[in-house]
Amino acid sequence: MTRVRFHKVDVHGLGVFYREAGDRSKPTILLLHGFPSASHMFRDLIPALADTFHLVAPDLPGFGQTDLRPHVEFTYSFDSLARVIDRFSEVIGLKLFAIYVFDYGAPTGFRIACWHPDRVTGIIAQNGNAYEERLSEGWNPIQAYWNEPSENNRLRAFLSPETTVWQYTHGLPESMKERVSPDGYSLDNYYLARPGADEAQLDLFGDYKSNVALYPDFENYFRTRKQPFLAVWGKNDPFFLPAGAEAFKRDMPAAVVRFYDTGHFALETHFEEIARDIKNFLTPAAGTARDQSNPSEKGI
Repeated sequence: MTRVRFHKVDVHGLGVFYREAGDRSKPTILLLHGFPSASHMFRDLIPALADTFHLVAPDLPGFGQTDLRPHVEFTYSFDSLARVIDRFSEVIGLKLFAIYVFDYGAPTGFRIACWHPDRVTGIIAQNGNAYEERLSEGWNPIQAYWNEPSENNRLRAFLSPETTVWQYTHGLPESMKERVSPDGYSLDNYYLARPGADEAQLDLFGDYKSNVALYPDFENYFRTRKQPFLAVWGKNDPFFLPAGAEAFKRDMPAAVVRFYDTGHFALETHFEEIARDIKNFLTPAAGTARDQSNPSEKGI
């Protein structure tokens, strides 16, 4: 059985919660969650990988069990999230690690990779974009808020319990819906309902434009570093389209792209398949030919 360990460490006065599993002598994967979730989104993936890797999954500032500071005391920006997680990795002694990035975790992890290219050994991206033209029309309300950050555009409806459930279930084939545990979205909604969580999340909505502004930097990093890159993508995601996964090949022709017949939260329905693909991709003994016959290349 895999024993998952739970910790909280001080990072610049902020208590950062994280999950850890596996032998620290094995290759490390730093798992970075997205909105509106927390490290619990990796609750199934971590045990599936812990025999092969050392896994570390922090909660981003304002999410999960990491401290939720009032937004007048802490700047809820993606640069702030990345700087906290960057320092967090140093505090717990991570020297070299691959990053698994999802949704908000993508611009967070891509920043860290750009700052410390020699620390990052590879990237696994799950529905997290770096190419503006690949964003869906679902981003239109958020882009309207970037352009006019008025109270009317502040996107409070995106924080409703119904919207959270929709993010978990949209795009799922009917046969897949029974795989989605209500525990995940119920816990997300609990965290979103805490005093002050709404303002922190709304500030991050407004700051997402800073990620788009950095896309050329991220793309230059991909183009120059050409690190091992695996995209594991829910192909029915209403926000991050399949073209966003394929776009990584523009700058990294050797990137491996896997599609799964599911939505935004692909780990809810396909964690076993994703774990298998990660092991095949990151385990050197598997060899180059490992990827050629995988059925998830075409969707499963």
